[in-house]
Amino acid sequence: MIKSTFQLENKLSSEGYEIVIGIDEAGRGPLAGPVVACAASLKNLPHPPAPSPGGRGWGEGQFDLVRDSKTLSEKQREKLYDFICENFHVGIGICDHETIDRINILEASFLAMKKATTSLMRGISNSQLLISNQIPNPKSQNTRLIVLLDGNKKIPNFSIEQKAIVNGDKYIKSISAASIIAKVTRDRIMLEMHEKYPEYQFDRHKGYGTKLHMDSLQKYGPCAIHRKSFAPVRKSLLKG
Repeated sequence: MIKSTFQLENKLSSEGYEIVIGIDEAGRGPLAGPVVACAASLKNLPHPPAPSPGGRGWGEGQFDLVRDSKTLSEKQREKLYDFICENFHVGIGICDHETIDRINILEASFLAMKKATTSLMRGISNSQLLISNQIPNPKSQNTRLIVLLDGNKKIPNFSIEQKAIVNGDKYIKSISAASIIAKVTRDRIMLEMHEKYPEYQFDRHKGYGTKLHMDSLQKYGPCAIHRKSFAPVRKSLLKG
């Protein structure tokens, strides 16, 4: 199994970047619900800090479990959620089904990433570590920032320096952390939607186009959170 590392984050830190942000999204493919993005930045770069005599290596313990969310069980992701929030600055961005239908899923994903970054920067700016001068101010023109994205596309009309990395969620620890937070956040939303629309069984498929979901869509037609611009949902509307 591939294990992500902090190698790139440490390299960028050595080159003078003071804030390195990993971004990933969850929910681009489902037929219902929002797309959720997360921006995550390790609180202490470079990582690991100098080891103490007889101390454990950084590769042991929970940091080692932070990897591509798709390789983790739902239980593992939930357990890692709090650990990531303790060790990373985290920002969340959400675009609902209506926004997805209005501007298309790719643009909605980019917008969610921008929202996540804004949320992250706001969180860092309000951090006690910033107030005590232990971390750089992200709003300062002198602070060097870079965003690491999973995939091959950069966010358009975005003022922060970016680097797109294919399979970044597998190799880059900050992106792995973002992938976990985004997935857990979206899954929790879909569990809430299950309570509202139990006949679609969103708790089991989280809105993805499984046979179970397609059968429900065929039987009941789309509900309020279905993405009407997606072909299977649009087709069910035409049948109705």
